[in-house]
Amino acid sequence: MFGAILIIAFLLCCSAFFAGAETALTAASRPRMHALAQQNHRRARVVNDLRARMEQVIAALLLGNNLVNITGSALATSVMIAMFGEHGVIYATAAMTVLVVLFGEVLPKTIAINNPDRTALAVAPLMRAFVVVATPITKLIGWIVVGTLRLFGARLVTELGRDQTEEELRGAIDLHTETAHQNEAATELREAGAMMHSILDLNEVIVVDIMVHRQNVTMIDADQPPEETVAQVLASPHTRIPIYQGNPDNIVGVLHAKALLRAVRAEQQAVDKVDVRAIAAKPWFIPSTTTLLAQLRAFRERREHFALVVDEYGALLGIVTLEDILEEIVGEIDDEHDVRVRGVRKAADGSIDVEGQVTIRDLNRQFGWRLPDEHASTIAGLVLHEARRIPEVGQVFMFYGFRFEVLERHRNRIKRLRIRPLAPVSNAPSVAADA
Repeated sequence: MFGAILIIAFLLCCSAFFAGAETALTAASRPRMHALAQQNHRRARVVNDLRARMEQVIAALLLGNNLVNITGSALATSVMIAMFGEHGVIYATAAMTVLVVLFGEVLPKTIAINNPDRTALAVAPLMRAFVVVATPITKLIGWIVVGTLRLFGARLVTELGRDQTEEELRGAIDLHTETAHQNEAATELREAGAMMHSILDLNEVIVVDIMVHRQNVTMIDADQPPEETVAQVLASPHTRIPIYQGNPDNIVGVLHAKALLRAVRAEQQAVDKVDVRAIAAKPWFIPSTTTLLAQLRAFRERREHFALVVDEYGALLGIVTLEDILEEIVGEIDDEHDVRVRGVRKAADGSIDVEGQVTIRDLNRQFGWRLPDEHASTIAGLVLHEARRIPEVGQVFMFYGFRFEVLERHRNRIKRLRIRPLAPVSNAPSVAADA
């Protein structure tokens, strides 16, 4: 009888091992295990190998756990019957239920969930050995399960698709940034999280959403005197300026300030002899539907920093630079020559005055809003899209949890808006207007 009790205790330990191993292997950090494996950590490689074939591991764990629990219960029942007769069945059931739940499930899983990485590394070698031993049985079980599912028309998906993988990555970023405590390190972590989200968005955002509109692009007339061209380049904060001939839609080149400086020096500062067309680079036109990720790759391959954005009809929409794409990741990058356009001003009452040309993405990034940018890239475009008409000055619209008041309009273009968040914020659009 004493030997039977020792066997039951051993089986309970095995049950605890299987329960803790299952929790640890499931909850262990994938990035940390991957990093340790890259550092030639043997047990981390074993953990990654086990997680790569998790179906087989789960089958082995279930097999082992049920085997030891059923064997232990049967053995306890025989001992109790020998001691107490027929009532021993009740005593054995009650005792094994308490022992299995406490010491075979709750305790080991609690330890494992609080130290998943350390526990996974500890149990990995034994689990690999057990999985190898149980492979014939688990494969048979797997064939039976797959065959049963196919009978009912179910389909097994063994790998995450691209969308699911991206959602998992975004969720991991949000999990680590949103749960951070309020301190300097947490602020840095949130900024890093915002940058990582921006990197993931590069393949979803197109260049027309971040480009500098042609209205705000400095351009040079190729037919004007060279002296005016030099003066215009010196007055501009930009190093690359498009050149047009006849009308602004006919872009014939891109003038680099350094190329102009070299030409002026070569002509012994005789500015009137400089041929602007000859020193201008060939313009590079890209479609407005190009994604930021594709354009970033193109900039790298062509070793260029400047492109002209055109629509489906070939009409010039604006320009996009390498710096524009980098700013989508890290935020605004200003140097000593930048002229900052102050398109956003926060008032004391909590409202925000915004120039119509300010992009929705910039507002979302600056204030943590979630205004949609699928149908419009600027805040004025969003108001026009939702209002379905050209609004008058003083009209008020409410949608997506915000109040939009038109402050200024030039012809058919909204120049300035006042935005006030409503409470509670709702993502469902509801439009209301008053004169």
